[in-house]
Amino acid sequence: MALGFGSAEAFAARKAKKPRWEISCRDNLLATFGAKSCWEAMDRLGISAVEASSPRGFQSNNFFSDEKKYDLTNDAGIKELKKDLKAEKKHVSAFLMGNTLEQDLVEELKYAEMVVNAAEILKVPAIRIDVYPSKSSKEDFLPIAINACKKLCDLVKGTKIRYAIENHGGVTNDPLFLDRLFDGVGSDRLGLTLDTANFYWYGHPLNDIYGIFERYAGKAFHTHCKSIKYPEDKRNSERPMGWEYGKYAAPIDEGDIDFEKFAQIMKAAKYKADMCLENEIVGRLKTPEERFAELKREIDYLARVTSI
Repeated sequence: MALGFGSAEAFAARKAKKPRWEISCRDNLLATFGAKSCWEAMDRLGISAVEASSPRGFQSNNFFSDEKKYDLTNDAGIKELKKDLKAEKKHVSAFLMGNTLEQDLVEELKYAEMVVNAAEILKVPAIRIDVYPSKSSKEDFLPIAINACKKLCDLVKGTKIRYAIENHGGVTNDPLFLDRLFDGVGSDRLGLTLDTANFYWYGHPLNDIYGIFERYAGKAFHTHCKSIKYPEDKRNSERPMGWEYGKYAAPIDEGDIDFEKFAQIMKAAKYKADMCLENEIVGRLKTPEERFAELKREIDYLARVTSI
């Protein structure tokens, strides 16, 4: 008897097959289950890549051990991290910036220069960025965002680095805004951190989000893999933005989003970067053992469904 594509038997049959894409996770997850170092945490999870936060100042980051902290504001600190990444056979799949593009753009570009410098030294291919207004309306923010993104793209000319806007909040989850932004900037250095749950969080019906994935899969330079499990009568209706997310956020193997279908869409688009687990509910679990089991199960699931 033929195995169903999504059946447990089909999962088992594909278990040993290597995932098409590297599996990674957000670096903030590494300290949630009691590992003594970020390297031990990655080894236990069975991953070799991580998306690394790059906050302003770049001295606070989630690479940790009993022995050292890494100051990424200078080349010496970056090279120290590079040496340890090589020794541990790990790498950074993306940096994560927290941008405020309509504030002081001069300072914003200095911040970006620091992250780009680290990305060049560490050979990080993508930088996730925020494109979100803090005070303007969506319409007023669009030309501000276009101008800022053009200047950001100028910083990476001559490099292999690309920026990946995360679709989140009330602006970049709107496909019309995204299309106008990409068209306005007109650079192949600007793409998307395709967050699988955020379009759904925004209120798009479940049946519609696969078309949105298809629309932007070719612009994806990075991903955030997470899910939501809404009541059945809410899945294919338009919901208020962010409706009951805290209640219904779910592990990727239990939520509404079909990750096998997502993987097929990304395969068709010839996506080449990582599949990055983002879990925003692991804090609900009380013990380190429970949190580790949750994250390990999701990473293993992501590896299975992307073995296509």
